[in-house]
Amino acid sequence: MKKRVTDLRVVSNARINEKHFLLGIAAEGCGEIVPGQFVEVLVRGSQDVFLRRPFSVCDTDPEAGIFYLLIKEVGPGSRLLGGLRPGETVNVMYPLGHGYTLPPSGPVLMIGGGYGIAPMRLLGRRLKAHGITADTLIGGRSASDILLADAFTDFGQVFMATEDGSLGHQGLLTTHPAIQVNGNPYTRFYACGPMGMLKAVSEIASTVKVDCEVSLENTMACGFGVCLSCITGTTTGNRCVCTDGPVFNSTELLWQTSV
Repeated sequence: MKKRVTDLRVVSNARINEKHFLLGIAAEGCGEIVPGQFVEVLVRGSQDVFLRRPFSVCDTDPEAGIFYLLIKEVGPGSRLLGGLRPGETVNVMYPLGHGYTLPPSGPVLMIGGGYGIAPMRLLGRRLKAHGITADTLIGGRSASDILLADAFTDFGQVFMATEDGSLGHQGLLTTHPAIQVNGNPYTRFYACGPMGMLKAVSEIASTVKVDCEVSLENTMACGFGVCLSCITGTTTGNRCVCTDGPVFNSTELLWQTSV
């Protein structure tokens, strides 16, 4: 799909909890977005926010012509986006990067660390359309970090892990039996989340001999490979996460956040 930079209409802004919201944006051609691709949003109305903000596409509704962004309020830019109302416009550059690929067979395990669950809803939908069962493993520090769990029940089983034990398995998600089980049933892991989690998932995938694709969350300023702020080391040299990724096969990565 050709990259576009345009003003788009906000159609919904649904609060999930105190820190997270789901922003619905009307967009031409959104059905062509690949799971794992992202957009860059211009934040208007602030003298402190100069760069666009990158967000994974959480889901799309091609019939209605809407894509959805799961956003966490962490600073002035995301707080301003959290105040957008239906009917207002936002300038978006989309779609960007390379997304996840479909496996030849299933079942697969989608793994999201907290806010990293964002791209998995669209991925699960595409996998289901190809007849592939996708279980989901969501992890966080506490129950408030487990996002959109009910949105994944259509694709397969949903597993949860919290460090404080307030919901699901107590401990890091990488200690959950779903990913640690002997005789692992999955043909592929798909993961998104903090770098330490992605590295641990990659090591488990190597141990149980499962293919693994991960989406990196490096800081991205431009989104199209000019500023070089998101460079990461790979087995084939330094690559831009925004254009060569954000999704990589885990065996390609040298597991350092930047170069």
